[in-house]
Amino acid sequence: MASSMKFLLILFFTCSPLLQGTLAEVVCENLPENLCSFAVASSGKRCVLENYKNEEGNLEYTCKLSEVMVERFAGYIETDQCIAACGVDRRFVGISSDAFLTPEFTSSLCSPACYRNCPNVVDLYFNLAAGEGVFLPALCENQKRSSHRVTLELLSSGGGALATAGGSIAPTPASAPGPAGF
Repeated sequence: MASSMKFLLILFFTCSPLLQGTLAEVVCENLPENLCSFAVASSGKRCVLENYKNEEGNLEYTCKLSEVMVERFAGYIETDQCIAACGVDRRFVGISSDAFLTPEFTSSLCSPACYRNCPNVVDLYFNLAAGEGVFLPALCENQKRSSHRVTLELLSSGGGALATAGGSIAPTPASAPGPAGF
């Protein structure tokens, strides 16, 4: 009897990180700054970290609800494993497509550890890339061939459709599906 109870406790604590965000309602304004970025409120809207100067003039941070809806991840706080695998930082204030300009970031985002296992982060950057006219799966495919060339072409094109010797990173078609596997 005691051994089965011990097994259940071990099982619970082993699985609890997988349940993160599902046991309680996620309210962006209630999240500490170290959990805000890459979290999705129970309402389905993304949380964003914002900074402001307090009365003494010191920089402080607060978590706010954005207007961006992502219903399939409602009530979700990204895991530390995905934060590390995808090369992102929970202290990001606002999220920008500028991250695609660094080969290290694109390499981390496109790595199997991130791209296959972290759908929340990939979904966010899939949509950011689409806003720049870039189809993330094609960007990742080209990144495997030559990350520096892809970065240079992103810089020179302003983020629009990219052509490389090995193919092209086409603008996202209006009917394009979301990130592969989601």
